Parts: sequence; structure tokens; C-alpha cells
Amino acid sequence: MKNKLVLKELSTAEIKEKLDVERDMLLKMKLNHAVSPIENPNKIKESRKTIARCLTELRRREIEGEAK
Repeated sequence: MKNKLVLKELSTAEIKEKLDVERDMLLKMKLNHAVSPIENPNKIKESRKTIARCLTELRRREIEGEAK
């Protein structure tokens, strides 16, 4: 729940920046996990969910912009 509130308070540019960082981090974690198992594989799952939340918030804002 806390993550949703933070995304709503960020600007669109900040969300896009966060999305790029998360995607890069996810890619690195996947590559590292393929070579040798990472300590906490749940971080990959959390990263995917964060990316989905960012994309959802961006889409919500796009739809609201069209409705106005």
C-alpha cells in the first residue's frame, strides 16, 4: 500500500525515471541469478511488481488526460 501512495505523489517524469531504473535493476538481477543464485530471489518478484505499478500509474494518468 505504501508504494501506491508514493507513486501517486510523484510527477510523470519521476515515475518514468523510476521505471527505467527498475528495469535496469531487474535485468541485472536476472543475469546475476542465472550465473549464481542471488541471496533473496524475492527481490526479482518485487522489482517486477514495482515496474507493473509504475506502468499502471502512467496509464491511469494517460487515461485521465484523455478524459479531460
